[in-house]
Amino acid sequence: IMECMHESLLTWLTPIPRMITMARDYATKREAFGKSLKDHPLHMQTLARMEVEVRGAFLLLMEVSRLLGLEETNKATEQDRHMLRVLTPVAKLYTGKQAIAVTSEGLECFGGQGYMEDTGLPVFLRDAQVLTIWEGTTNILSLDILRSLVKSQGKVLDAFFSSAQAKLEAAVSLSELKPSVETVQSALHKLGRFIQKTGSKDQAGMQLAARDFAYTLARIYGGVLLLEYATRPSASATDTVAAQRWCHQELCPIDREEKNGSYNTEAAFLDLSLVYDGSPVLKGKL
Repeated sequence: IMECMHESLLTWLTPIPRMITMARDYATKREAFGKSLKDHPLHMQTLARMEVEVRGAFLLLMEVSRLLGLEETNKATEQDRHMLRVLTPVAKLYTGKQAIAVTSEGLECFGGQGYMEDTGLPVFLRDAQVLTIWEGTTNILSLDILRSLVKSQGKVLDAFFSSAQAKLEAAVSLSELKPSVETVQSALHKLGRFIQKTGSKDQAGMQLAARDFAYTLARIYGGVLLLEYATRPSASATDTVAAQRWCHQELCPIDREEKNGSYNTEAAFLDLSLVYDGSPVLKGKL
């Protein structure tokens, strides 16, 4: 089953690099406002943001593949096995969602051609959309991550924190990466604080937080992997920029939403009310 899951993962990123490649090439040929798209800083900024997402998603996939290789050759440590268990649904969930977002943005790069069926471009978005359904919806995968916590009695999280800190060690000594490392470490601290506060004490709250929890794990570890990649002797300047820019986003959305009261009983009731307000389905039952 695990092997099938990871074979599936290999296909999840296919639409993203293909769309990036075509959009990059199209930008050198299409003109707007009297100059090539590649000469418009705003367009290059859009493509650059897409590129950062591609790099982070790719490294998440490669890390899961590395862990799977260790497992299949009986070389995996206990920590490796815990990381494989938690990163599998994390990578599926996050790369699937980002495939849709990046592909949709990519279609815009082609203007009307991105909508016309005879160009073959719209199928990319339809193919990307299946990724968040076929192997488990976002919510199902989020709950599976919580299940991994319960079944391992929290050991997958211990492995997550330990692995993240170990991979950050090389990057913290590089001045250009240190601020980004500190951002990731701050996110790890906030995540740890949330787990201590909520954890197994509030199962209903954890279920409400499951989606944001999954995104937090993905963004933090994506940042960790990009920072680690940028410390290689052969790393380029763009590897450093990609790591820095990834870390500019909200790495710990679960902390922000917890402070907003998004996971308490009242929030759950208000969610229900917002969805069914004015609907005859639950009239008089709220």
